[in-house]
Amino acid sequence: ASSAARLQSSAVSACRVAPIRVAPAISIRYRTDMTIRQRMERYWPRQAPGLPPGQRLLTELPRFSDQPGRPPPVPVGPVELGVTAPGWAGLTLGWAEIVALGSRTRPSDLHCVTTWTYRGLAWGGVPLVELWRRLVVPRAGAHADAPFVLVRGGDGYRAVFRSEDLFAPDVLVAWTLDGRPLEPRHGAPLRLVSPSQYGYKSVKHLTRLELHRTRPSGGLGAKEHLRARVAHEERHSRLPGRLLRVPYRLVIPFVASVAERNAEPGD
Repeated sequence: ASSAARLQSSAVSACRVAPIRVAPAISIRYRTDMTIRQRMERYWPRQAPGLPPGQRLLTELPRFSDQPGRPPPVPVGPVELGVTAPGWAGLTLGWAEIVALGSRTRPSDLHCVTTWTYRGLAWGGVPLVELWRRLVVPRAGAHADAPFVLVRGGDGYRAVFRSEDLFAPDVLVAWTLDGRPLEPRHGAPLRLVSPSQYGYKSVKHLTRLELHRTRPSGGLGAKEHLRARVAHEERHSRLPGRLLRVPYRLVIPFVASVAERNAEPGD
């Protein structure tokens, strides 16, 4: 079998088996014997030097979601990435042609809008801008110049981007994390990774990019800032980021605990 086929098999197998683990240096399992206080301590971020405005450090990487009670989706069919636009039938990129672009390892920190940061993740995949220029632009024509892109995940989640943010050099379509096939709990088989934006822009279970001439609606309503730049603390579309630090931080232990409890794929 080709290397692409073997890698796809590994990714799909990971989706189906879904062991609750992450990189070797990180070990998280849901424990029913932990008290509320122990969970608060485990998932409560601490102050640390060198973090962006309002962020605190977590030393474990939890599964985290705006719908923590929903498990990751069960994969159906081959791994594909669709590109569509109103009035255009679109195109579908297969797994083999995506991974044929080659994998680059890009170390970055993950910054959640709820104020936790996990440092030093090594995502592996292809820069989206390269995938776009090589596989989409030649076939999409003028549609590829759309100013807005709606990014969809297989779990029903969606996020809106300005094209200049989505095609920034550091944005990756990832299929590995710390040298291993991406697992369902962190977005397998494909995940968008946008290090300069809050984590709600790094769409898990990536399935489709929709091109729009006018701004479409996202999945979080007013909670989603169009740009969500970490350096500017753009946490919310209407409220100043500083005002949300404490209320957002208070939900971290609860959300992380519930999300970890539902880390195995389900319907």
